[in-house]
Amino acid sequence: MPTAKIRLATASPGTQATTRETLAQLGQTARRAAARGADVLLLPEAYLGGYPRGLDFGCKVGSRTAAGRDDYLRYFRAAVDLGDTVGDGAGGGDAWIRRQLGGVTASAAAAADASSGATTTPAVSRGDGTREEVERIARETGVFIVVGLVEKAGGSLYCSVIYVCPNLGVIGKRRKVQPTGTERLIWAQGSPATLKAVSTTIRGVRINLAAAICWENYMPLLRQSLYAQNINLYLAPTADGRDAWLPLMRTVALEGRCFVVSSNMCVREAPKAHDHEHGAANGGSHHEVDGHQGAAAGRRNSCITEDGFEIALPASPSATTTVFGRPRLASKGASRQRRSSVFDEDGNEIALPNGDHGTTSTSAIVEEEDEQEGQKGQKGHVVVPVKTQSCSSSNAFLSRGGSSIISPFGDVLAGPQWEDEDGIIYADADFDDCIRGRLDLDAAGSYSRNDSFKFSVAGLDLDPLPYY
Repeated sequence: MPTAKIRLATASPGTQATTRETLAQLGQTARRAAARGADVLLLPEAYLGGYPRGLDFGCKVGSRTAAGRDDYLRYFRAAVDLGDTVGDGAGGGDAWIRRQLGGVTASAAAAADASSGATTTPAVSRGDGTREEVERIARETGVFIVVGLVEKAGGSLYCSVIYVCPNLGVIGKRRKVQPTGTERLIWAQGSPATLKAVSTTIRGVRINLAAAICWENYMPLLRQSLYAQNINLYLAPTADGRDAWLPLMRTVALEGRCFVVSSNMCVREAPKAHDHEHGAANGGSHHEVDGHQGAAAGRRNSCITEDGFEIALPASPSATTTVFGRPRLASKGASRQRRSSVFDEDGNEIALPNGDHGTTSTSAIVEEEDEQEGQKGQKGHVVVPVKTQSCSSSNAFLSRGGSSIISPFGDVLAGPQWEDEDGIIYADADFDDCIRGRLDLDAAGSYSRNDSFKFSVAGLDLDPLPYY
């Protein structure tokens, strides 16, 4: 009997000015995804709390500045408080998930308010309410939400991901085990025990899912720790918007014989320089991706060889300047626009001629209003190719997005979603494809030679989860 297909969705929204505004945007995105029948929605790394692209927090080897400490203070205040502890980097673990941690309880807080004459009862017992708000959104939309965030616990910040079930609320949380480059200055290391996969069942289909955050995906042993748990849905919230990211995601999908969903913010440069209080770069995405701090170069023109390889063509260098940690093109000319592209049957992206900027491409699938009422939310909804978006010289992109969905055989099902901060891309997944792929490759089983290679992770149970 054929299994039901699960609709996977992802988007590339940028962090808003405040956590409240970002949560409101998250809710709108989840409702739109639910209206198109989405079952699982992934949102980017550090979406809640913001990714401080370009900031150095006044630090050099051997010195720190007062202004940099003020930057960190603002960033710390902008981070969300989920009510968790520091622990050994894993926080409270299952006790936090089950709301069994000590501290001020709702009843105690209510009693304290009563004694002081307060007439309202607190809605939460720990944290700032962010957890409860995301749980409410998942519950009301029926969408399983996975979202990246910057979490404060004690005096430290962690780059985290929460798994939010519509029925059970939060069922797991990851903390990034290896921040990249200067991220290590502001984010503490999470425990590898948080690499634990979680399971959910949607319309009779069991989904074993786990997330690897950004450049954790370049850690082969970390990927292996997820494969070993028999995941069939691999989530990769990221801040890496380079063209090299998509080939990595395709490799992960092939290697793990799993569906892969990746999400990265699409963030436009502010019209004029100002130091935004909410993370200064307001959710801009990625560590020094091209070897220059905060560089935000546009995509270079490219061509496709007969073997399907994309070759980047030479580009004229342009000087950049940085204002409040935000890169700006020194020239006044329009920034380079990504050329329209299509995917062939083998999943290769083919760039179209320059004159086709205004046409549509099949790089991503986005929503289209149903022509007839009553179709909204059905699985047979109408989809159209995403339109290539232009960007003016005064509003260039700090991060171009690139969210995507990949099949267990490495095929690009949706995306990459470039320069589109509003759209949502979808793919209908037959999770039996993960088992079909295990016929010839099981990276943690028949293809692992576990008799010769011994693998373990501190604090993590690697026993495989069942498929059924």
